[in-house]
Amino acid sequence: MPRVTVIQVIYNSKRFIEPVFGAIFNQTFEDFEVVAVIAGNDDNGKELLMEKFPKVKIIDPGYNIGFAAGHNLVFSSSPSEFFQLVNPDMIMEPNYIEEMVKAFDDEKVGAATGKLYQFKDLKLKIEGFRDNKILDTTGVTISKSGRARDRGQHEVDNNQYDKLIFVQAVSAAGAMYRASALNATRCTLNAHSEYFDEDFHSYWEDVDLAWRMSNAGWKNVFVPSAVGYHGRGAGSSKKGYADVPGFIKHHSALNPRIRQLNYKNHIFMYIKNSPYFYPEFFVREFFMFFYVLIFEASTFKVLPEFFKLLPKMFKKRKYINTTIMNGRSF
Repeated sequence: MPRVTVIQVIYNSKRFIEPVFGAIFNQTFEDFEVVAVIAGNDDNGKELLMEKFPKVKIIDPGYNIGFAAGHNLVFSSSPSEFFQLVNPDMIMEPNYIEEMVKAFDDEKVGAATGKLYQFKDLKLKIEGFRDNKILDTTGVTISKSGRARDRGQHEVDNNQYDKLIFVQAVSAAGAMYRASALNATRCTLNAHSEYFDEDFHSYWEDVDLAWRMSNAGWKNVFVPSAVGYHGRGAGSSKKGYADVPGFIKHHSALNPRIRQLNYKNHIFMYIKNSPYFYPEFFVREFFMFFYVLIFEASTFKVLPEFFKLLPKMFKKRKYINTTIMNGRSF
């Protein structure tokens, strides 16, 4: 049984396969297996993966299973002690997994992330990616309003994040999870168990899981010695709300479905995990509502789906509070 299962959910990412999987198989840590879940293969990336990296175990459900359900499929079927997630556009340095595993010497650590840099430009070109020292994530912070941000994103790395510390949450782009922490915090409704929330499909399911782990007593840790490079198709605007024109420009460039998932899922994440419904949350959502109404009304196409799932989110909140929190190990 391999100690680590490396997982990637692939969605039409053929151009990244050789550098990303090449980096996986160049790791100094050797006790691992690799599983790829095919969510989209319009570019024939699956065939390239089978040709170039035959050791990869491939799961192809034949449809876009989504980021959350794709990973859950592997979480629930692999006996490994740890799961290393690798986004389709995330390239690891050779010692990435080795450094990540060390963080789990603390038995209370449930999830970890390395120091991820952005690719050099917004077109996600791979050439010269190591030349860039603009940070992508060093963990995730969550405010009382429910706003979650990748710590250090868009900052030049001047060694200001070189200390191993506990963080509120981690991005799944290059996260590692302890299997026992996943099992202790999975949510079960109507006989269906899930780790990442499958009603999210994609976006915010990682922060949702890490927040749930934190509430259950597990620690999320940032490991600065584990270095990777992430293309990230969607992230925060550089200055956030401090630069309204920049915020509008950033959001308008996103795929409409991404905006819809972002809007729906950030509220669901808060409903499920926040210990209290703070006033800051309602203030933020008030202004966000009118922003969406004025600048991106198409995002409201997600509202029927939102209201259909809303009662289920409160049921999940109740399950988390009464079952997971009451059964916490620490």
